Amino acid sequence: MNDTITISVDAMGGDNAPRAVLHGAYLALKERKNTRFIFHGIEEQVAPLLEEFPALKAASTLVPCETVIAMDEKPSQALRKGRGTSSMWKAIQSVKDGEADVAISGGNTGALMAMSTFCLRPMEGISRPGIAAIWPTVRSDIIVLDMGATIGADAQQLVDYAILGSALARALFDSENPTVGLLNVGTEEVKGLDSIKDAGKILAQASGNGFTYHGFVEGDDIGKGTVDVVVTEGFVGNIALKTAEGTARQVAAYLKQSLTANLMSKIGALFASSALRALKRKMDPRTVNGGVFLGLNGVVIKSHGGTDEVGYKSALGLAYDMARNRLMDKVGDTLQRFPINKTETSLPTETEA
Repeated sequence: MNDTITISVDAMGGDNAPRAVLHGAYLALKERKNTRFIFHGIEEQVAPLLEEFPALKAASTLVPCETVIAMDEKPSQALRKGRGTSSMWKAIQSVKDGEADVAISGGNTGALMAMSTFCLRPMEGISRPGIAAIWPTVRSDIIVLDMGATIGADAQQLVDYAILGSALARALFDSENPTVGLLNVGTEEVKGLDSIKDAGKILAQASGNGFTYHGFVEGDDIGKGTVDVVVTEGFVGNIALKTAEGTARQVAAYLKQSLTANLMSKIGALFASSALRALKRKMDPRTVNGGVFLGLNGVVIKSHGGTDEVGYKSALGLAYDMARNRLMDKVGDTLQRFPINKTETSLPTETEA
């Protein structure tokens, strides 16, 4: 990879596309001058916006597409309708063809995962791809996956997510042995579903080969930042993410009500204005926008579809960091370090144990 990072962008993906997408790209370019963009979208809508941002136009290529995937289309319908022709597919195809280092879309999540899996294919040794989120905590940012790519997961899939999440942590946090925890209903080894307990046994054997297995973690450990990587299946992960986002908005609403309740509260808020602004930035979900599709032969970032230009700027910054820090190399290295052939692993029976 040379010094220039090329990001392939589905310009039509998201509720506020294409304006929010291109405005976000302009903001991202101002901070990362060595970025180039390949925009895929309807030329009549995207080209005039590029004229509004001359610096962005100079760093961009526009690939015309006439097909756009709707936010409510089923993945199977999206594949039939948009394979090879849609802005979403072509954004992914640019990564497969080596034209771009990473692809990003704010479009339909199910369609994006289906197209990414169909186009890029899962990596050898990975059963199913997962979606990883960067999660702010009181300690530092951590990684949580899966955020909804797969509902339900067996032990092998949870092990896959641990491998992929630890590779992402190595790429983002510059840690050679990030800590990994399995989300469970308790930290005791006897608690939880069999799939979680079986995955824990496999990860305990492999600890030290690209990651350090911490053990089981509970829901409150996510906010504490107890481990660098929290692993769960998609149903639980997606609910945890939406609950955290809702709680952040709830706390922000309570705080606003309290600080504007009376004159004294307003005066106190004035004196604490700088601290409150810092808290607002910390709790703003736009600053941590972007889910990373892991386990494919290429990097795809999913932006929140309803975000604005600030959110897209954050997601594009994440895409840039994934390419600059060679995420695919880190994933491949972690897979090579992993000492167990997961497809042939047999856990000890109760009599053997």
